[in-house]
Order: sequence, then structure tokens, then C-alpha cells
Amino acid sequence: MDTDAFSDAALVVLGHGTDLNENSAAPVMQHAAELRRRRLFGEVREAFWKQEPQIKEVLASLSAPRIFIAPLFISEGYFAGRIIPAELGFADEKKVIKTGTSEIRYCVPVGTHESMTRVILARAAEIVKAFPFPRAPKSSDLTLFIAGHGTEKNENSRQPIERQVELIRRQGIYAGVHGIFLEETPRIPECYSLAQTKNLVIVPFFISDGLHTQEDIPVLLGETKRSIAQRMAAGQPVWRNPTERNGKLVWYSAAVGTDAGMADVILERVAEAAGGAASEDRR
Repeated sequence: MDTDAFSDAALVVLGHGTDLNENSAAPVMQHAAELRRRRLFGEVREAFWKQEPQIKEVLASLSAPRIFIAPLFISEGYFAGRIIPAELGFADEKKVIKTGTSEIRYCVPVGTHESMTRVILARAAEIVKAFPFPRAPKSSDLTLFIAGHGTEKNENSRQPIERQVELIRRQGIYAGVHGIFLEETPRIPECYSLAQTKNLVIVPFFISDGLHTQEDIPVLLGETKRSIAQRMAAGQPVWRNPTERNGKLVWYSAAVGTDAGMADVILERVAEAAGGAASEDRR
């Protein structure tokens, strides 16, 4: 990215947020801090839909000629694709608002970008390498599972995961690649029957390490709530890597949204939005 191309612009990294889990905001803070460090934008701010600082308040405080909102969401689903842009006043598919002082562009959610492939692969490779037992298995002896939420209420919810499964399968790195879900089939516990290898690596396709990744998925994989609570109280990861379950060795990574590479995905989404603006100006 041209280091001067966005010096006049403000970037808002937008998360869902919740007051129920202190880890929910961490990825937004992490990636906003990294993008501030790179000094590519005139200003980089954090904002949330469900906690402070709220997105409407942040936008009201900005006066840059160009403002980019980058939703740190996994899919273009109910909130990121419908509710938030509508509430902010984006009335059409262009996702552009022009005020008296600024042009505000709402980027496509980061989780749907094809470059998420490299984030998933990095997460999977790092966790297996970090915890060899007694030595790390070759990727050809591993089955990769991308674990997502899924919901029958929105058809877009599982699409990013299915797309990543397809992209990674094509590379032929792993013996098998599958998507598994909390609320759709195939469900999380089905990983044991789907895997044709003894070794499994599971990457949660979530933005933050919250309730779903730190309790719901581990419990569905066979961990007990008591064990999880004890490990968290001791400051340990909720999953011991690798853990043997149902005759399989299972490695379980942190959520994709906490990976350092997400900052680059945000930049790619902003560049796309800016490119769209340039195309419109030429018409």
C-alpha cells in the first residue's frame, strides 16, 4: 500500500462488542494499534456496535475528507451486512455516504476476504509446530477443520467458511479439510467421524476468543466445563495441545481474528473500497 495514499483519511476499525466478555474488544484494539503504528492513515480509531466507544459517536467526532469503516466481522450477515449499515444511513449497495465535510465508505467485512486463507493456514501451522507430540505431524497426516458459528437464520453465515474450505482443499496441503459448526451441520463433534487421519487441527473462524471459542467449542470437543474453569483460573489455555479424544490427537488454535495478519486483511478491504471510489470518479 502507498504510504501516502491514505494520509488524509481516517480509518475506523469496527467490532461488534459486548459488555459480557472482556475479550470481545481485544482484536479491534490490537489491529487498530498496529495500523496506527504503521502511520498509513491520518487517524485510526476503534469503534463498536454494542459497547463504548460506539460507532455513531466516533463518526461524529471525525472530520477527515475520507473515512473508511472496516467491519471486523466474519461474515456479511445480519449485523455487518444489514443492521449496522442501515442504522448508519448507508441506503444502497455502494455503501457510501457524503456529508458536508467527509465521504464515508463502509468496507466489506474482513472475514469474507480470500486472503483469510493465509491467516487460517498460519494459525493451523503455528499451533501444531508449537506443541509437537513427540514431533509435529506432517500436514499430509493432518485433517484441518475450520470451526464456525453457522445459523439457519442467515444464509451468508456459513459461506465464508465453505469458501475457505474450497480454497484450502485446492492447495492439497492437508489430508482433508472440512467446515464444522455450532448451529448447523456438520456440527463440531462430527470432526471425529469426518477425519480420516489420527491427527486433527481445529481453527476457530471467529473474531475474538470469547465464550464460543473458550467454552462452547472445547466442551463439544469433549472437554468438561470444570476443567476449562480450572485451566482459566490458573491462567492456562482452555485446551491442552494436543489432547487425545476418541482415538484422535487434536490441536486447537486461537481464533483467526486475533492473528497479527488480520491487519493486512483490513488494509486490503480499505484498498478495495478506495479503488471503488476511484472507479466512480472516472465515470
